[in-house]
Amino acid sequence: MIESSNTKNYFDDVSLLITHYNRSISLERLLKKFNDLNIIFQQIVVSDDGSSQDHLNRVKGLQSKYQFQLITSPSNKGLGHNINKGQSVIYTPYTLYIQEDFIPQERFKSVLSDGLELMKERNDIDIIRFWSYFTYPYLKPYKNGFSEMLWKPWPWYTDHLKFYYYSDHPHMRRNTFTEKFGKFHEGMKGDTTEFSMCLSFLQNKGKGLFYDNFPLLFKHDNTQEPSTMKRENWKQKNDPFTTFLRWVYLKFKFIKNSIQLIK
Repeated sequence: MIESSNTKNYFDDVSLLITHYNRSISLERLLKKFNDLNIIFQQIVVSDDGSSQDHLNRVKGLQSKYQFQLITSPSNKGLGHNINKGQSVIYTPYTLYIQEDFIPQERFKSVLSDGLELMKERNDIDIIRFWSYFTYPYLKPYKNGFSEMLWKPWPWYTDHLKFYYYSDHPHMRRNTFTEKFGKFHEGMKGDTTEFSMCLSFLQNKGKGLFYDNFPLLFKHDNTQEPSTMKRENWKQKNDPFTTFLRWVYLKFKFIKNSIQLIK
């Protein structure tokens, strides 16, 4: 538990789960920022995915200051395994999940409190998303700056981003999450693990809220410790031919995802 004299921001129903791999500087920055914001959690768990010894030593050196439980792995077993082993030791009703290269901002204090109250009010809400690369395409305004994500299964709703109802980006979920949607798939790439949970979430009729002004809540910064996940370069280019190929690819992906969902 992060120490603070300000009990107003003490979330005794929430545990902070951080997945970590070879980014100990980023992890320290994240923990320090929560401390500076006087946000206190009942439990903090850092789940490490077989980091190198120098990074692991640095993480262990942070434990006395930030008082977190460290769950290690003898080797890198992927994002799914890392989330599962971290989640397995969480004992609070709610989990705030964050990867180590995010930086919470001042606004997050009040938004986290609002989000927690909404989850307590509505038992049908399984997840609250606090950050994303994009705005979820189908939203219905709710309250306190949150919107309800709407699943539109009909084929004329053609935005492929609709399948990404779940996301590994910063979010809060119930501790019964894996009971309803299953554990995260292991032994596959991180993007594939994430999308398999997206499908399970939709198949099991999950519901969630999305914070509209999410850029104000977190900064995503991995410039000092770059991501180890590599993506295909052609998906990032913007010349006319590549843009056309990307359009074709996204239409194919939409059809593929639709078939996966109904299997």
